[in-house]
Amino acid sequence: MKQILLASAVFFAASSAYAADAVVYTEPAPVVVDIFSWTGGYIGVNAGYAGGKFKHPIDLEVNNNGWTNVGSGSLNLNSSGFVGGIQAGYNWQFDKTIVGIETDIQVANLKGEISANINGVGGIEAGSKINWFGTTRVRLGYTPVDRFMVYATGGVAYGKVKTYAGINAFGGGADISNSETRVGYTVGAGAEYAFTNNWTMKSEYLYTDLGKSKFTLGDDFTRINVAAKTPFHTVRVGLNYKF
Repeated sequence: MKQILLASAVFFAASSAYAADAVVYTEPAPVVVDIFSWTGGYIGVNAGYAGGKFKHPIDLEVNNNGWTNVGSGSLNLNSSGFVGGIQAGYNWQFDKTIVGIETDIQVANLKGEISANINGVGGIEAGSKINWFGTTRVRLGYTPVDRFMVYATGGVAYGKVKTYAGINAFGGGADISNSETRVGYTVGAGAEYAFTNNWTMKSEYLYTDLGKSKFTLGDDFTRINVAAKTPFHTVRVGLNYKF
């Protein structure tokens, strides 16, 4: 019996010593990957530069038992100016594809103008300008890497176009102008990067055509038909806050 008790004591002591030296292994907690999603609404600001060629076709007509065209020409003016405004939109992400809609409104200083002084006669100033415009567009994007998107965009554009001329000749003067809110289209492309989960920065190019404005000056015997075509290019950068 004593031998049995002694053997049991030795076995218990050895087991306790082994257990004390044993290393307990536990698997590390899984790492949670922060996956960014473009889905959601956003609002932001933008600023940039715009320019193009404003075209003004002109027809001169006389009434000789019916209106007859006796001359035509075109006044083409280079335009440029700064633009800035706000935008808002919503995106839906499907794997690496993003579909969204965006609307913006811009304050513009976009003008194409000509002015000339003729010694002994007087001067003339004429041109077109756009003081504001806006767009509502769809965006189709792709994310080649996380948080970076390239996209194509297009939709409707609208804005106020003013065409004017001022003449001061032979001691007299005349001022004419026509102002219309025009509707046209816009297309372009851009890239956007999310540098946090809530803030993104984008760069964008847009081509915008607001259609053609037409008006007529004259009387029952002579008249001038004037048109204004004001297409322009815009390059801008923007900052968005994503909800």
